[in-house]
Amino acid sequence: MLKKLFRSLALIIVPFLGSLLIRFIYLTNKKEFYAPESLGDETFIMACWHGELLMIPFAYTKYRKNPHVKLLISEHFDGNIIAKTLGFFGFETIRGSSTRGGAKALIQSMKELKRGYDLGITPDGPKGPRHEVADGILVMAQKTKARIVLVEIKATKFWRLSSWDEFIIPKPFGTLRYYITDLLDINSMEMEEARAFIKKSLLEHEKVN
Repeated sequence: MLKKLFRSLALIIVPFLGSLLIRFIYLTNKKEFYAPESLGDETFIMACWHGELLMIPFAYTKYRKNPHVKLLISEHFDGNIIAKTLGFFGFETIRGSSTRGGAKALIQSMKELKRGYDLGITPDGPKGPRHEVADGILVMAQKTKARIVLVEIKATKFWRLSSWDEFIIPKPFGTLRYYITDLLDINSMEMEEARAFIKKSLLEHEKVN
């Protein structure tokens, strides 16, 4: 009973405080964008590693001032927290993962892309392995012919959690560096070729501080 009450309170309090923290971190850091000026009007799939997810809203809103995006988020309790937090930025969610509700979420994601929504995904989420690209992004891109945008977010000052994804929380008063690719087409690639391409691209600036 207490556990249920705690979770209910956490779902109310944590997302609101989390959204304030994300905005505070962003506002108190210098920002450097290594990114194209525009991504045009076509729908796309934006992807980053699960460990760099915290500051992803500002990569998307650089190109879409009025968010029209759905994020693929797991149905676990942590996913509920993330979904509600991102809701404060105007982001909608699709619930499901490789371990729960995966097929349904995959089908819904492809439908939303065809309806004109952008899609956000963490290729190694929700439980890893860290920095390994699961099938979801590959299937979605190749079935819908959507192009992908890959995002790396590097902070010069940060806390690193001891979670499976080594989740990064940037500290205030440092620099946030956003490395955002142009629209990338993986539709002519074989699955393993596309998987290797995405992984390599998302690790390109791994050693940059």
